[in-house]
Amino acid sequence: MRKFGKFIAKNRVMVMIIAVLLVFPSIYGMNMTKVNYDMLTYVPKNYDSVKGQKILDEQFSNAANSMLIIEKMQWKDIVELKGKISMVDGVEKVIWVNDIINSDIPKEMLPGELKDTFYSKDSTMMIIKYKETASSARTQNAIKDIRKLLNKQCFLSGASAVIKDTKDLADKETPIYVLLAVIFCAIVLGLTMESTFIPLIFLLEIFFAVMYNFGTNIFFGEISYVTKSLAAVLQLGVTMDYSIFLLQRYTEEKPKHEDKNDAMAEAIEKTFVSITGSSLTTIAGFAALCVMQLTIGRDIGIVMAKGVVIGVISVITILPALLLIFDKLIDKFHHKTILPSFSKLADLVTSKYKVFIALFLILFIPAIYGQKHVELYYNLDESLPKSLPSIVATNKLKEDYNMTTTHFILVNDNIPSYKVKEMCSKIENVDGITKVSSYDKFVGPAFPESFVPQDIKDMFKQGGYKLVLANSKYKSARDEENAQINEIRKIIKSYDKDGYLAGEGALTKDMIEVADKDFERVNYVSIIAIFVIILIVFKSLSIPALLVAAIELAILINMSIPFYLGHSIPFITSIILGCVQLGSTVDYAILLTSRYREELQNGRDKFDAMKISVSESAKSIVSSAFTFFASTAGVAIVSNISIIKVMCLLLARGALISMAIILFLLPSILLVCESFIEATSSKSWKEKPVSKTELSNGR
Repeated sequence: MRKFGKFIAKNRVMVMIIAVLLVFPSIYGMNMTKVNYDMLTYVPKNYDSVKGQKILDEQFSNAANSMLIIEKMQWKDIVELKGKISMVDGVEKVIWVNDIINSDIPKEMLPGELKDTFYSKDSTMMIIKYKETASSARTQNAIKDIRKLLNKQCFLSGASAVIKDTKDLADKETPIYVLLAVIFCAIVLGLTMESTFIPLIFLLEIFFAVMYNFGTNIFFGEISYVTKSLAAVLQLGVTMDYSIFLLQRYTEEKPKHEDKNDAMAEAIEKTFVSITGSSLTTIAGFAALCVMQLTIGRDIGIVMAKGVVIGVISVITILPALLLIFDKLIDKFHHKTILPSFSKLADLVTSKYKVFIALFLILFIPAIYGQKHVELYYNLDESLPKSLPSIVATNKLKEDYNMTTTHFILVNDNIPSYKVKEMCSKIENVDGITKVSSYDKFVGPAFPESFVPQDIKDMFKQGGYKLVLANSKYKSARDEENAQINEIRKIIKSYDKDGYLAGEGALTKDMIEVADKDFERVNYVSIIAIFVIILIVFKSLSIPALLVAAIELAILINMSIPFYLGHSIPFITSIILGCVQLGSTVDYAILLTSRYREELQNGRDKFDAMKISVSESAKSIVSSAFTFFASTAGVAIVSNISIIKVMCLLLARGALISMAIILFLLPSILLVCESFIEATSSKSWKEKPVSKTELSNGR
């Protein structure tokens, strides 16, 4: 590693030229990476709701449609608007009541099913079907063009419209997230580092790392909008430590060497081990997300684990080059930091360690209770602002057309018409179902099949399947809605064992079941992975258990706060938070424990060793925690997307809670358990490792 360090130091200009050149393919890769704004697409493919959704997409194009509600508009104006929408690129067809009946027939004379489908009070509804999928660029552009044709009397709803608004909002806010993270981190670094020029160096190095991370996402094809929104700020927050480690080592080595290149080579060699060791726990935390059945976990986990690896590489290549190039400017803007000595804190936690160990044990009770009872929500539209046009339109659709949730039922086309009608009658009697629409219900003596246009037939009969629509008055993810879905599924299977129930309600119900399993699975995997890493680092069975327990308490406290405040949180945050907070903040515990072991090996008693450990480690822990806090707090303040807002709020708060637990409670845990630690650790716990010099002297 020494030769590598010397190469980087001597060729620093070449390193920076290569770093800049690599930004250009990264920009290309970033622009070519698709972004998925539909969270329901991450439900595992083996679930019936997903299989049914696939049939809807491929055969009926039902995911790629919109419902347009038009209020208080003349018939001729509605027909004219329909014609204009039909001409928009990306629109396959627009279906309205005039496709079925002559415009001279009053709506009062329509069959009940048709009237209830297309009219409500003083409004009417038309269905817009698109040529491509809901999230495709062509469909999204079509929605943009359609909205240009609409006035205040028109409300465009449906999955495609929601995706469009989610995309616009996320794309608008993401640059603000990054800007705030950069500003807040610069402030923290400016106050805690000894040069006002250092924040610029650190942020420039991380800029390169973030660009490379986003550019290499092209190999995945697409990433979720949650990943896109969070990746930059998370990468900034969790990899800043590595930059601080290298700078501190370089500062130590400069007085020992006449040539600053040699000092940097030494710093790179000595920092590489600590950086890679520190990054392993963070990588393990993100990698644990990959075991989620909800594939958004793999999306976030791989991108962020890759980002940490790229961050480490960037710190040992780009950062040394920047530090050497701007060495004089760094010294020129030297100043004192605002961080105190922390000696009083060290005295407090060692002298009152019995009080703090009692507090540690007591805190588990409210923390576990609050975490177990925090309310999670699964309705994805609740994560978006109520003022978005698509959400306003969706709420109007629910209120005026009783379409709170629409179930899409698919059965084999060979099932006789009378059987389908019988099935529909049973579904209509299920609690909460307000209306059931099917092709077999439309046709009859009052409305012969020969009267039905092909467009309408295509809506309900495609690819060997019949489509039945069932409107529910319940919202998806509610207990009564889930019970309703179970009952409908039983009815469907009694008529067609290969029938499917799809739609938002069914997908959300399956997502809830998957998420509950994912929460336990991910927690176990992250804890075991990080336990093993710490075990290898300290060669101890007790140290990993104690350190993980300390961070788990911090996570439980963090997760319990919404319960005591009476807030609900998006389900995905409860799964991701544990892995990220554990992986990224357990480093604080490792840093303090490593210094404690070092002081014990130097022959000090446990109380003196802990005082020195706390006072010397606190500066790095506080700097790291506040940098993580700064990178995420701004997002929590400004974001209008609840999933992003709450996730960053919990991460920002989690960094500070973990910091407090490590500085106030972990010392008492280590002091009380000293004998237990010694009994369950290798001899190296207290014995100072023999150096090469001592060996050569015959020791």
